[in-house]
Amino acid sequence: MPQTANVNRRIVLASRPKGAPTPQDFRLEQRDVPTPAEGEVLLRTLYLSLDPYMRGRMSDAPSYAPPTAIDDVMVGGTVSRVVASRHPKFAEGDLVLGGSGWQDYEVSNGRDLMALGNAAHPSLALSVLGMPGFTAYHGLLNIGEPKPGETVVVAAASGAVGAVVGQIARIKGARVVGVAGGADKCRYVLDELGFDACIDRNDPQFAQKLAEACKDGIDVYFENVGGAVLDAVLPLLNEGARVPVCGLIAHYNDQKLPAGPDRLPLLLGLVLRKRIRLQGFIILDHYADGFAPFYREMSAWVAAGKVKLREDIVDGLENAPAAFMGLLEGKNFGKLVVHVAD
Repeated sequence: MPQTANVNRRIVLASRPKGAPTPQDFRLEQRDVPTPAEGEVLLRTLYLSLDPYMRGRMSDAPSYAPPTAIDDVMVGGTVSRVVASRHPKFAEGDLVLGGSGWQDYEVSNGRDLMALGNAAHPSLALSVLGMPGFTAYHGLLNIGEPKPGETVVVAAASGAVGAVVGQIARIKGARVVGVAGGADKCRYVLDELGFDACIDRNDPQFAQKLAEACKDGIDVYFENVGGAVLDAVLPLLNEGARVPVCGLIAHYNDQKLPAGPDRLPLLLGLVLRKRIRLQGFIILDHYADGFAPFYREMSAWVAAGKVKLREDIVDGLENAPAAFMGLLEGKNFGKLVVHVAD
């Protein structure tokens, strides 16, 4: 059913996945639309962001954020319209960025809301002008520190984070090599985003072709995938290389360690010998001081056409589970967003 004025559809976590999520791990419920109290607003979801980190929140393993409880609404960033307000800072009709999750309506006290004004493309607040863009910006510039003429490699190069990483690196004068899954994604990365090279991770000769594209080695590797891509990158890292780590999507559904010998000593030995900076970061830690300057600079780049991002838009809240499962398999092409309502 489509969104209505008096029913709140909610997609909740029905069970914790064992390996890859299945449709049975989600449940669509219907509740009454809540009523805001004094100092609160009622939000109606227009767009919902789907992101890889959500897989971690479905698990109860120790992490940087508490897990989603069974029978609770799945977490997620949203662009919403204020439909009723008893809050002095927000008026009915305001467009806001928040975290209502996988549901039609939410009551908020306003503390975590960001006013979007009359944004021409409000869904961009969930991608290049939001958390994914900020992740790319902070990780590349503050940890990767690319210099003119250096080689920057980024995995998932057509995705929400990787595409922005590569374009910022180009703005900073670096040579950029992307890794993407499939010929269509590689063509997009080259022709639309302006990368210098892009290697198909599904190519049987992937490692060899990556080495050929990085004849002078790799100075910055933006890590958001892991798996075979990381295996191919490690031998190519130069002395003093920087490796910002924001995700490992290839391993989010793992239930045990991969087969084969323990490669941790090999990795740490490489880090030591080549004086590599391998640094993980959680972008939530950096909003207080970093988001405002990011938003100013990225808004200018987007307005000037220097940075762009493809959106993969799925219609209907009820289709969020299938789209999310596809995201973990690399089926999306660009930033995955659910269009919940007009």
